[in-house]
Amino acid sequence: MITGQNYIGNTLSAQGNTTYKTFNPQLNEENTSVFTEATPEEIETAASLAAKAYLEYRNKTGEEKAVFLNAIADEIEALGDDLIKTYQAETGLPEGRAKGERGRTLGQLRTFANYVKEGSWVEASIDQAQPERQPMPRVDLRKMLVPIGPIVVFGASNFPLAYSTAGGDTAAALAAGCPVVVKSHPMHAGTGELVASAIVKAAEKTGMPNGVFSNINSSGIEVGQKLVTHPKIKGVGFTGSIKGGRAIYNLAATRPEPIPVFAEMGSINPVVLLPKALESNARDWAKTYAGSITLGTGQFCTNPGLLLGVKGEALTQFTNTLAEEIVKIEPSCMLHPNIAKAYTANKAKAIEQPQLNVVANYAEATKPNYAKSTVSKVKGSDFLENETLHEEVFGPFSLIVECEDTSELETVIDNLEGQLTGTIIANDVELSANTNIVLALQNRVGRIIFNGVPTGVEVCASMQHGGPYPASTDSRFTAVGVNSIKRWARPFSFQSWPKALLPDALKDDNPLNLLRAIDTVKTRAKI
Repeated sequence: MITGQNYIGNTLSAQGNTTYKTFNPQLNEENTSVFTEATPEEIETAASLAAKAYLEYRNKTGEEKAVFLNAIADEIEALGDDLIKTYQAETGLPEGRAKGERGRTLGQLRTFANYVKEGSWVEASIDQAQPERQPMPRVDLRKMLVPIGPIVVFGASNFPLAYSTAGGDTAAALAAGCPVVVKSHPMHAGTGELVASAIVKAAEKTGMPNGVFSNINSSGIEVGQKLVTHPKIKGVGFTGSIKGGRAIYNLAATRPEPIPVFAEMGSINPVVLLPKALESNARDWAKTYAGSITLGTGQFCTNPGLLLGVKGEALTQFTNTLAEEIVKIEPSCMLHPNIAKAYTANKAKAIEQPQLNVVANYAEATKPNYAKSTVSKVKGSDFLENETLHEEVFGPFSLIVECEDTSELETVIDNLEGQLTGTIIANDVELSANTNIVLALQNRVGRIIFNGVPTGVEVCASMQHGGPYPASTDSRFTAVGVNSIKRWARPFSFQSWPKALLPDALKDDNPLNLLRAIDTVKTRAKI
């Protein structure tokens, strides 16, 4: 049952007077539940509970945290159809997408459970004392990763489950040993509350400290600002716009004690279409990309918003086929009227640029909040001169950049901002002959794809979901996969410490059977 209240630790609370409702974009009307925005006092209590919980939770074993994470997954699954129906009512997305995202969320939690139960993620390193070393003896040094403290996670508008209340940021932070305060996204506050109730229930069942998790409601920016600047908060996870992510990043940097902000922000995900590959398969690639551009109404951070090719008959055939195919795909509902309005406005801003030609635009009438797909085209030289054309249009929109030759194509890539992904459509010979283009693209992205589409992000250890700014605020870390746990931990060394008092991860007899670096050699052996 949705109460509209905040979870301040394990307790429901609604002390404030500011309320709001979520919106059903499919029906184009407000939902009935009323949500109460958290007060400064409730924010203070949540942060204080998190700080107190951290003192206990950071010492939980990997096995205890694994039990907790698995319990969260079980409780979310037990929400059943109530969660799916609420998700659909707040997003306009179909049942299949809702169930798919729930499955991804459960999978993330259980993957992290297995990861922390095994335990080697702490990267234990031991350099044994060498008292006889000349000219100076070496002391005993032992290092491992430790959790940084309470984390604020901002729910994402486009993924109410996988990137929100119990999504990747939350799962990674809890796995690391950090309590989490979620600033619930106002567009899906009901979905958020149901998931929050599952997390709280799991925390109580597994004996986790009160305050290990809180869920805060807010429809404006003030609550988020208070959370980011609260002295007991030690890190922030954010998925959203460049404007929002940069504002949070700047705010965190101006604190008396600056804290890390791991923000995943804008990306237009360039796709390089090399001529030989298009000559042999332009129509099929165009059909594939019509589907990728419109998938999820273009509301994925990996949507292919920029298609780069070399002037010629093959690119022309690709362009014409893409134009034909994309207008055959029926428009679908966007997540919220505000997102639909922003798409319309940003698309209009792009196509108003004098150098741009619209090659496809869905022209039929649509329901409210449905997005009309658009493909446009511009010369490489004009793209280089007009920074407006580099901006993301969040929705089913893509821009084809027609370059004079591969040299201009490389220049275009060099002048792009940081991106989450880059894709190259080529044959093997072309790929080998254009290593300069490959290297240029590698310098601008976090993940490079060969002969595929960027939409779809696998949750695994080898996934890198992040890239040079503004794709993310720190390109060294991923927001997806088990290695995202490292955002919420810091290296810590013990020097000449009594061996009996060391953490289990650093003890001579390796009671956790971890893979460790002993005098730089990776081993599970005892000392």
